[in-house]
Amino acid sequence: QLDADNYETDPCLKEIRRAENYSWMDIITIHKDKLPNYEEKIKTFYEEHLHLDDEIRYILDGSGYFDVRDKDDKWIRISMEKGDMITLPAGIYHRFTLDENNYVKAMRLFVGEPIWTAYNRPADDFPARKQYMKFLAEEAK
Repeated sequence: QLDADNYETDPCLKEIRRAENYSWMDIITIHKDKLPNYEEKIKTFYEEHLHLDDEIRYILDGSGYFDVRDKDDKWIRISMEKGDMITLPAGIYHRFTLDENNYVKAMRLFVGEPIWTAYNRPADDFPARKQYMKFLAEEAK
């Protein structure tokens, strides 16, 4: 169990970061009064996209939804709330939106230096996407 109220000193989070080599971290607060260019950012987060690296998010407060595509290209909605952590693999199409509370505070974790580039769909020619699709095909066997 992770302790979102004490994330700075949580030994469980420290061990996850060590074991997964999450060497970089920051905190983002998504709320109209806290995030510069809020309206533009929230639209960008909701655009269907992928990344070339894993996307790791740990919800410290508030709530929202990650939508991901399944093997049949249908949406799956994942409700995220305080204390939840998610790793979206490189190459998976996804999007993020707030729920009716319009607020989330999340830790963003990376292996190495952060790369923020999102590639909007279609982005099927990237090696990360091809590797993810290969993984799905192998899982289906």
